[in-house]
Amino acid sequence: MGFCFSKFKRTRDIPISSSSPSDSPSPPYNPPPPLHHALPPPGQTTAAPRPPSPPNIGPVLRKPCIDITTLYDLDKELGRGQFGITYLCTEKATGLKYACKSISRRKLVTEKDIEDVRREIMILQHLTGQPNIVEFKGAYEDKKNLYLVMELCSGGELFDRITARGSYSEKEAARLGRQIVNVVHVCHFMGVMHRDLKPENFLMVNRDEDSPLKATDFGLSVFIESGKVYRDVVGSAYYVAPEVLGRKYGKEIDVWSAGVILYILLSGFPPFWAETEKGIYEEILKGHVDLQTSPWPSISAGAKDLITKMLTMDPRKRITAAEALEHPWLKKDGEASDRPIDSAVLIRMKQFRAMNKLKKLALKVIAENLSEEEIKGLRQMFNNMDTDGSGTITYEELRTGLSKLGSKLSEAEIKQLMEAADVDKNGTIDYIEFITATMHRHRLEKEENLYKAFQYFDKDNSGYITRDELRHAMQQYGMGDEATIDEVLDDVDTDKDGRINYEEFAAMMKKGTVDFSEQLRTDE
Repeated sequence: MGFCFSKFKRTRDIPISSSSPSDSPSPPYNPPPPLHHALPPPGQTTAAPRPPSPPNIGPVLRKPCIDITTLYDLDKELGRGQFGITYLCTEKATGLKYACKSISRRKLVTEKDIEDVRREIMILQHLTGQPNIVEFKGAYEDKKNLYLVMELCSGGELFDRITARGSYSEKEAARLGRQIVNVVHVCHFMGVMHRDLKPENFLMVNRDEDSPLKATDFGLSVFIESGKVYRDVVGSAYYVAPEVLGRKYGKEIDVWSAGVILYILLSGFPPFWAETEKGIYEEILKGHVDLQTSPWPSISAGAKDLITKMLTMDPRKRITAAEALEHPWLKKDGEASDRPIDSAVLIRMKQFRAMNKLKKLALKVIAENLSEEEIKGLRQMFNNMDTDGSGTITYEELRTGLSKLGSKLSEAEIKQLMEAADVDKNGTIDYIEFITATMHRHRLEKEENLYKAFQYFDKDNSGYITRDELRHAMQQYGMGDEATIDEVLDDVDTDKDGRINYEEFAAMMKKGTVDFSEQLRTDE
């Protein structure tokens, strides 16, 4: 089930950073005036009145704390992110269903974390009611958690719905593209820069064929300040605009991101592609947009014209969202054709979208089974970085630790390392996750390690990982939905017999392995 909720800037897609000052801080809480007590009658004495107890004010929302269960019934879990768990919830007064994200206040470590949350809530309140933007119901706080209650979107993610279809046309791509560009237009008109537009942040409201799209996750969004130049690197690798990498940008970056999504809708893969984030950034800065190779010869000139204008390197010459909505190809009942797009586009889109979660689990299994000798030195490195002795490494500890090692990694690269290592997406790296991310490639490819990992999944020792075994293992990490299992089997099961043998598993593990330990080493 899909659902609308905020991912709070550290989400499933590889966010780079979220460091920005709060643009519109909440006003300080002003307590109510003290109550006035009547004087006693003459000659009668009384004890001095006890002053009223101040309300229990939450430090995040600066409002009285409230027990969420007095207003909503929290039902089944819908998903997990770095900062909390999202539940299906039912409003007791009306019986209406919503998505409720519970965020542990312990995860909001710094004042900046709190200000970022406040700003996102303000932006959601500001934008709610606008077309193609998730409806915001309310924010609540108790002693342990912050709760965001939002519209429930049950239609799934954008690419999920597209790849589930048997056919797809330019007209459908234009319908979806129009809604995405409209989000940019509405945000800019309302004085907001989204800064993290990507397919995962667009959900279908329902399962209907013509279900509208809704934009979610405004964790990196800011209120636009006139004349201000933004310099913090934010966004997600494939979708980030070149001027963001140059640390000098404005709202035009949202048009670029929407252009990248439109390019994928038409071709099945992103315009700037490489095996690593660094490689992707290099391709973005080159700015070459391929509109010649397959499937582009069969795509209309109007579609290619719009993409060219949205992916213009110079933001001053880039088309605006308002102008894009008037483009003949994007307009309702415009030039976009009903002719089906090549089915290979859907296959490529599915492959691009499907993060191979089985591989991440397998790496974790290998890390847990390495001998002490094999990970000698990494334990000490972990302990040196874990300065507060909590057993986990935060982003700040990782950055400080790498700095002490003499690393010249950029903040964006450190963020990528953090995102890649944090398998369970709880915002910190535990010891096993650290080992998983830093063990050398040759250790991954040692036959005994690969076989141990394979046996972890192959519970009945049949020599195959079955669908049921895959589901059981992945459900432990909140990944066990049927769509994800289908993706893994499609990607790994090369002989298409509905199960994964050892040779298929080993080939997956050795393919494109990233050696994060290289990033941890001191630069020469």
